[in-house]
Amino acid sequence: MTICIALAFAPGAFAAEATLPDVEVTGVRIQPLPAYSNSALGGIDIVHPRTSTSDTAKLLDGQPGVSLYSGGGVSSLPVIHGMADDRVRVKVDGMDLISGCANHMNPALSYIDPANVGSVKVFAGITPVSIGGDSIGGTVQVDSQAPEFARPGQATLMNGQASGFFRSNGNVQGGSLSAAIASETLRLSYTGSTVRSDNYKAAHDFKAAGLAATGRAWLAGDVVGSSRYESENHALGFALRHENHLVELKLGLQNIPYQGFPNQRMDMTGNDSQQVNLRYTGQYQWGALEGRVYEEKTQHAMQFGDDKQFLYGTAPGMPMNTDGKNTGALVKADILLSEQDILRVGGEYQQYRLNDWWPASGTAGGMQPNTFWNINNGQRDRFDLFGEWETNWNPQWLSQLGVRSDTVKMNTGTVQGYNTGMMYAADVAAFNASNRNRTDHNWDLTALARYTPDDGKDFEFGYAQKTRSPNLYERYSWSTGGMAMRMINWFGDGNGYVGNLNLKPEVAHTLSATADWHDAQGQWGLKATPYYTRIQDYIDASACAVTTGSCLATNPTTGFLHLTLANQSARIYGLDVSGHMPLAKTGDYGSFTASGVLNYTNGKNRTTGDNLYNIMPLNAKLAVEQRLGNWTNTIEGLLVDAKRNVSQVRNEMRTGGYGLLNLRSSYEWKLVRLDAGIENVFNKFYNLPLGGAYTGQGMTMSATGVAWGTPVPGMGRSIYAGATLKF
Repeated sequence: MTICIALAFAPGAFAAEATLPDVEVTGVRIQPLPAYSNSALGGIDIVHPRTSTSDTAKLLDGQPGVSLYSGGGVSSLPVIHGMADDRVRVKVDGMDLISGCANHMNPALSYIDPANVGSVKVFAGITPVSIGGDSIGGTVQVDSQAPEFARPGQATLMNGQASGFFRSNGNVQGGSLSAAIASETLRLSYTGSTVRSDNYKAAHDFKAAGLAATGRAWLAGDVVGSSRYESENHALGFALRHENHLVELKLGLQNIPYQGFPNQRMDMTGNDSQQVNLRYTGQYQWGALEGRVYEEKTQHAMQFGDDKQFLYGTAPGMPMNTDGKNTGALVKADILLSEQDILRVGGEYQQYRLNDWWPASGTAGGMQPNTFWNINNGQRDRFDLFGEWETNWNPQWLSQLGVRSDTVKMNTGTVQGYNTGMMYAADVAAFNASNRNRTDHNWDLTALARYTPDDGKDFEFGYAQKTRSPNLYERYSWSTGGMAMRMINWFGDGNGYVGNLNLKPEVAHTLSATADWHDAQGQWGLKATPYYTRIQDYIDASACAVTTGSCLATNPTTGFLHLTLANQSARIYGLDVSGHMPLAKTGDYGSFTASGVLNYTNGKNRTTGDNLYNIMPLNAKLAVEQRLGNWTNTIEGLLVDAKRNVSQVRNEMRTGGYGLLNLRSSYEWKLVRLDAGIENVFNKFYNLPLGGAYTGQGMTMSATGVAWGTPVPGMGRSIYAGATLKF
């Protein structure tokens, strides 16, 4: 084997190809649609944030139209124009990953560490049909570093880097390591990362100090319970390049031994994932071809963590287990019909299997003697076909038309409760007797155009119809028992939920436009994107039509509730504004650049007149960056308005407005990079507008064991530092 590897990396391991003379082509590169209604991150944009966060979703913070649902320390959920979770298509290295958890504790972006991220692209306007389907809110594409090969004539390329960091708030410690060896045609690489954090602290007390729960340790008044976490990720990469063809194989492993959730009644006590991802790309005279197959397996466990009550009579907690298997394939071709026309066609297949069961707990009481089957052999299969035609009519006009057919088939097996008592008997009988097989035939349509009158202006505008079928938990969570319902919650609002077999797919109709003013060199720019979306059969929370179990037909206006899901009508509109401009440039103090982002979103349920849940209030981020030699320094201000428009059906809590100041600095010298900064410089107390309800301690299994009315607070002052050594 050693000899084989040595030969593979030896120069000339593959037959030399005839060398053609270089041909220089001069022209203007046409940016494919949409180019100005989305945003991209790469290179230096994502290097510094790796020191300040271990949550990959937070790399998106500050992008136009994007906000974040808070969750665990590595499990935030991106929100695009007021829509989150499964409404946003998230692709990690081209894989459509699915959260295998009743509380969505393991979202797609939690499966890649920031240290392994090479590029991020956000489609916050209208997503082309070739990018993905089964979503209505937009698309996030996160990819690891592209493979780098040795240059022609270079014997062997060997490189890597090691980094470590510390953050004061939460006593966060972590690091990463990457290494690669490559010839001109073959590359082997490894990346690994680890991070561990204690509970973080708010700027001041937001609750009384005391025991976190019966039999648990003491929690100070400013400590946010159930916010500790630990995570470990490893990835191996193999790449083979021959002429215009590239084959990549990526193997990934994740182990999260624990991750607390301050806005959930349960905590993650284990998440193990194994990923296999094989990709081919090739350039041909007629265009480009891409193929991908992948499989991801997840073993997920939940239980009450260290800050939540564990013993309930004879019951040692409430174990909840999930096994998920996600298999997918993609074939896509970009066909050059002419110098002006590109046709993109392809097909995508995804097969998802899920088992969600809760082992019996205790020798007496309601959680024994049987295993509670929440979802038994859940099945969700997608088969998609798409076509997209892009035409460059002339130097001023570019258009794109797309159509995508999504067929979603869902089913699940019979279920059972912890016992055959009256708490479960009626629900079990009704669910098992029902027809659970569902097939949705969905259509996506897009029409985009760009007008470029001159070098200083670009205008994009378009329409999209996007469709999303319900997930397995939305359709197949079946119990109306209060305790079981409180364990089903991917919203972070502290309420309990039961699914609805009769849910229809959501269909969103979006109008969006982007105006981009800039100079020819891109030194300054101003971009504005207004949008309007109307959603038919929007899946929102609802009181039960008839009181069933703990799900009431009429609910109080305070406290935690038990709710179901229903198809209703909704509309969302808003405005994203972003810009940058140089301020000054001197020999003594370097260059100064200002940048800013402003986001406004308004969401309304047209059926009930209620506000949509977790809509980020008006917010703005302003920054001034200084570059002087090897130094880069940034002062950043974040301004957030009060959240007054809340969802009454969920008893959502209001939050106050606030302003934060952050400082960042970095220094690069040869192969060394140093990063440092202070988040929340003035230690300002604030509640997270999208943080949900605080359920991070206490008797969380009980409906009244946790006091209602406390939002999850944001983090107080945190000082961080990190170092990276390249080799």
